[in-house]
Amino acid sequence: MDPEASSPALRRAWTAVAAFAAVRALGLLVLGLWSRANGADAHALLSRRWDSLWYARVAGSGYDFTLTAPDGRVLSDQAFFPLLPWLERAVGAVSPLGPGDAGLLVSGVAGPVAAWGMYLIGHHLYGHRAGLLLVTLWAAVPVGIVQSMAYSEALFVALAAWALYAVARRRWVEAGLLASLAGLTRPVGLAVAAALWAGAVVEARRGRRVGARMLAGVLLAPLGAVAYILWVGARRGSPLAYLDVQAEWGNGFDGGLAYAKFIVAHLGGWPVVLAGLGLIAGTALALWAYAACVRGRQPLPLLVYTGIVMALALCSSGYFGSKPRLLLPAFPLLLPVALALSRVRASRAVSVVAALALGSAVYGATWLGGSGPP
Repeated sequence: MDPEASSPALRRAWTAVAAFAAVRALGLLVLGLWSRANGADAHALLSRRWDSLWYARVAGSGYDFTLTAPDGRVLSDQAFFPLLPWLERAVGAVSPLGPGDAGLLVSGVAGPVAAWGMYLIGHHLYGHRAGLLLVTLWAAVPVGIVQSMAYSEALFVALAAWALYAVARRRWVEAGLLASLAGLTRPVGLAVAAALWAGAVVEARRGRRVGARMLAGVLLAPLGAVAYILWVGARRGSPLAYLDVQAEWGNGFDGGLAYAKFIVAHLGGWPVVLAGLGLIAGTALALWAYAACVRGRQPLPLLVYTGIVMALALCSSGYFGSKPRLLLPAFPLLLPVALALSRVRASRAVSVVAALALGSAVYGATWLGGSGPP
């Protein structure tokens, strides 16, 4: 029996899930208070704006909806991967919930599941306190409110975290299935498949036998993402048509050139210079954290996964306000901080996490009610 699946470990995992729930509950409470004070509808902010509307439309009517933007671009719902809409439709089939509320339910379940998987990774590498702090820090990131929205982030991270844990425990078929589902959730799901491949390479180089289960996992891992991309290609008559769909949305991979120009444009005067400096600081912090992950000798699958998530987030063009949200799946970046906090007095660690949670709650409420999620 896996010792990390024993009863004591499960009880400890629930402390991490409870901590996650407490931080997210604080965020929702502050959002509710802010919305009431400003005449906004917190429920609508969480379930009926931005990408959640696109997911809900797919859930209710299927694909093939397009919207012509003011600048003439034709925006297609095929940019959105199908697992979340499928789940919204499934929930709606067995309950009175509409797609938006079904999406909230999916995120409400997926968030704690993600926290559980994340805790097991932290516990596996560094012990209970590091796992607990990893979960709490992830819940308290500035854009943590997205984890409670009818968006696909919580669902994706739940699948990714459990897939990465399965790789660490050499459960290849389980990891492959989870990676495939992650690939049906977001394009960055291919990072999960790459992590599994990296784990398989490590095992092979160590001289371990390449068995049927490992090969099955390797083959299963990319199927979700590849199947959806090929489906879009078949509908549009071109194998790489999904890239055209993303290009219409302004998304593409340019090595970070457009992002760099965006930052420079925000260094030219007051008060936009604050945004530019904030972007520089945030990007530098992410790069420092990844370097700390490398120095800390994190397992290669985690480094591969995090590196690809970061590359796609920071080196793509598109709406630049999305960068913080696109980095949400890169939770291993928080491991060095979690490990450092696990070595200080518990009271000091709690104080740091509490301050971060409160800051995240306030920022999330004002951000969601202002410019909105990226």
